[in-house]
Amino acid sequence: MPLKITVIGTGYLGATHAAAMAELGFEVLGLDIVPEKIEMLGRGEVPLYEPGLEELLRKHVAGLPGSSGRLRFTTSWEEAGAFGDVHFVCVNTPQKHGEYACDMSYVDSAFESLAPHLTRPTLVVGKSTVPVGSAARLAKRLAELAPAGEEAELAWNPEFLREGFAVEDTLHPDRIVVGIASDRAESLLREVYATPLAEGSPFVVMDYPTAELVKTAANSFLATKISFINAMAEICEAADGDVVKLAEAIGHDERIGKKFLRAGVGFGGGCLPKDLRAFMARAGELGADQALTFLREIDSINMRRRGHMVELAREAVGGGFLGKRVAVLGATFKPDSDDVRDSPALNVAGQIHLQGGQVTVYDPKGMENARRVFPTLGYAPTALDAVRGADVVLHLTEWREFRELDPATLGEVAAHRRILDGRNALDPELWRKAGWTYRALGRPRA
Repeated sequence: MPLKITVIGTGYLGATHAAAMAELGFEVLGLDIVPEKIEMLGRGEVPLYEPGLEELLRKHVAGLPGSSGRLRFTTSWEEAGAFGDVHFVCVNTPQKHGEYACDMSYVDSAFESLAPHLTRPTLVVGKSTVPVGSAARLAKRLAELAPAGEEAELAWNPEFLREGFAVEDTLHPDRIVVGIASDRAESLLREVYATPLAEGSPFVVMDYPTAELVKTAANSFLATKISFINAMAEICEAADGDVVKLAEAIGHDERIGKKFLRAGVGFGGGCLPKDLRAFMARAGELGADQALTFLREIDSINMRRRGHMVELAREAVGGGFLGKRVAVLGATFKPDSDDVRDSPALNVAGQIHLQGGQVTVYDPKGMENARRVFPTLGYAPTALDAVRGADVVLHLTEWREFRELDPATLGEVAAHRRILDGRNALDPELWRKAGWTYRALGRPRA
């Protein structure tokens, strides 16, 4: 009999994983405690923007025309427990309010709710990003609560999804990492991931703590690389160097590589910043805090970039924002997403607004979410409308749409042709030729 899979939590990670498991041929049941979310998914709609996800969902949700019918949703823990051979836990682990530490309440609640319904041999697979040591504790709790006892096993299988590429990353992962305690768990996970394994995806087997550390270590490395090039941008500005040329030159060294070496306003989103801080907090609890003290500076460099962009904008409009109109192109933390969590673009827009600037924001996909976070900002239906009457334009999210804008057309509606490229993604020559004063982080003024 083919394995039956449940996915606990149907947010960004869970909805993607559920749809992908159905695409791989499994019968899948998604569970969430929010009825409205379940109803929406049951109609083949997703409460977020992720390229290709809604199409994949519609291909498999039961009851939709032409679907495979392999994917259903429920709010019943009893139904999920009876249905699944493998249960993937995909709930959120946000940062605790007022602390660096990770909030494990959603993960703990999921285990407490699911375990009493596990009456036969089963595998529960954690995918949420958790502090190292969590899996061992949860495995013990699972065996205590489940009627199946120790036959209700735990594995840890961290996710490495990139927003904007989540469907691709789930169906064709660059690696599959599993923390296991038995051969049976490994065998079941090899069965789940048989298709990507046949395509050549590496399958890396390890213990619980190492599997938990892989995700936070990977995110910490990426954050370090981003903050490194942003620190170089600060030096380049002080020395009148060009960080784009510097990045190009060091990127040719294969030990360093070219990726994540674009200087700008830094990283944001729902993962990198909070994972970094949770990692530091957990290291402190383990008595190994000195090993990660460098991450405090990585975090500090990242946050400093936002303040620097505000300063450059203030300088561009003559030293003060009162009575000045500022156009902000971008609200999401990265392109091909509608996620505005800890977005540098929205943070900069908010700071300028609080200092008296009249800010108008445009983003191709993030407007609705941005309005919820900053309802007092101005929002425009197009980039052209956002720029109309602006004293300065800030390019803060590197959407392809912004790279393809015509500087001459925008120049006709702007009050002053001044642009600050916070992502080093626009062509300086093109903008300057159209009469714009172009400035970017870490680059010479002309």
